[in-house]
Amino acid sequence: MKLQRKNRLRALSLGAVAVSGALALTACGSDNNNDGASSTSSASAKAAGSVKCDNAKGNLLASGSTAQQNAMGQWSKDFMGACSGVQINYKGVGSGAGIQEFLQGNTAFAGSDSALKPEEITQSKKVCSGGQAIDLPMVGGPIAIIYNLDGVDNLTLDAPTLAKIFDSKIKKWNDPAIAKLNPGVKLPDLAIQAYHRTEDSGTTDNFTKYLKAAAPSDWKYSGGKSWQAKGGQSAQGSSGVAAGVKQTNGAIGYDELSYATSNKLQMAQLNTGAAQPVALTTDSASKAIAAAKIVGTNGDLSLQLDYATKADGAWPIVLVTYEIVCDKGNKADTLPTTKAFLNYISSEDAQSKLADQSYAPLPTEIATKVRSAISNIS
Repeated sequence: MKLQRKNRLRALSLGAVAVSGALALTACGSDNNNDGASSTSSASAKAAGSVKCDNAKGNLLASGSTAQQNAMGQWSKDFMGACSGVQINYKGVGSGAGIQEFLQGNTAFAGSDSALKPEEITQSKKVCSGGQAIDLPMVGGPIAIIYNLDGVDNLTLDAPTLAKIFDSKIKKWNDPAIAKLNPGVKLPDLAIQAYHRTEDSGTTDNFTKYLKAAAPSDWKYSGGKSWQAKGGQSAQGSSGVAAGVKQTNGAIGYDELSYATSNKLQMAQLNTGAAQPVALTTDSASKAIAAAKIVGTNGDLSLQLDYATKADGAWPIVLVTYEIVCDKGNKADTLPTTKAFLNYISSEDAQSKLADQSYAPLPTEIATKVRSAISNIS
């Protein structure tokens, strides 16, 4: 059994980096891997023209999911460019930490890759005077299976095999289970280095929900934001996992598509039981998100995804990252900016930019309901 060790990648941690527009991102050399954040001035001018500032002013603090940080970087830049005197500060500290900061009353909203738990909604009533927190889906986040294996450019895996790899039950790349899924591929006699997140993570939550749903016989853990399996390598933040896999021959990990593409990492296909193995694209991820059901009530728009889908061309490992905000009882000094910013990022214009950043835009029906919910925030 491999001993779990902390990966020394904290220098790349998202948690230490605040998103405060493109200038701050560039100056700090942050975790942001969004080439789109340095888009042309003409594109920025177009974005600025579509922003409605309303009465937005001052400094808006938010924190949470690293999965949506690249989108937040672009959106913050667009919004601040259009609305004079407004500063959007979004810290990528991970979903768990973001929710805690929100529940402590330190931020106007939290970014989270998982919807609030019932006990967290109850706790939110302490900071949402006369109301409670609601989940607003905002960004579809395809999760890639990234790997680094010299000489292997095409790799197909399935849920049972992934479950055994990340549970240290399959330890070599030439294991018969992997070879069976990849006929004709010369797999090396090399130890597998499986990377997972160190901190509480919505990406971990959604990845393990997939394993639990699609390989229940091989993934016995209860799941959640904290990694539960034994063994493997841990790394801080989305960028930490990407860096660990990129630096290690024989490594495999799970990470958002945007980090996989920006780091030029190889991505495995999935044998889901569909007619053909599925490759990850924003389109294949959108097919899975479009089939999600709204299960939240009373203004909450949390979604239920089918992680075990076998639909042709549907990539099942996806997350929907939410903005968590009070439905009532928001602080008066930040309410106008909160509503104006959320209105912008849920707009057709802001959503249309997501595919360029390797995110999946919200389906139209869900985006319309999000904008309606924002209009009722008070």
